[in-house]
Amino acid sequence: MDDPFERFANWFAEAEQREPNNPGAMSVATVDTHGRPSSRMVLLRGFDARGFVFYTNLESRKGHDLRTNAYVALCFHWKSLDRQVRIEGKTQIVNAEEADAYFASRPKDSQIGAWASKQSEPLTARFELETRVAKYGVLYGIGKVPRPPFWSGYRVVPDAIEFWEERPFRLHDRTQYRLGADGWQSTKLFP
Repeated sequence: MDDPFERFANWFAEAEQREPNNPGAMSVATVDTHGRPSSRMVLLRGFDARGFVFYTNLESRKGHDLRTNAYVALCFHWKSLDRQVRIEGKTQIVNAEEADAYFASRPKDSQIGAWASKQSEPLTARFELETRVAKYGVLYGIGKVPRPPFWSGYRVVPDAIEFWEERPFRLHDRTQYRLGADGWQSTKLFP
């Protein structure tokens, strides 16, 4: 298969059928201004030939990291399928219409939670968070909850995608796709 997006779509569809919990869970690795890496799990919220999308608080640690270095590495691990996909590329913030549409699709409690959480900042006590949730719950309890200005999505525009599948005797199957001037080129890799 010469199209890594088509291959990913096939693998992801299988994961949605067979992975028991959060098939869209992926690790996102960023690097801060001191060159220190940080990795965390987020949920894939969409993908197409333009890239892979996740949403977050832009003031979180990952948001700060991405302002100084837009490159990330993603990793999906589907244990039930003995497969993983590694993706490397550059992020770009999704357009406002896309972010608004996704935010509007979230449950109201999650929308209020986005307003209430100062993601990645120190929390003195759980009560502080609960107070903020109550405050925004009252403010937006009736009607539509607007998307916070500090909340949006990132699209990872890949330049490398690797598909890994477990094989006996640790002789795993690895196919790497790299984006070149002539489009995607695939290469088999030693396990």
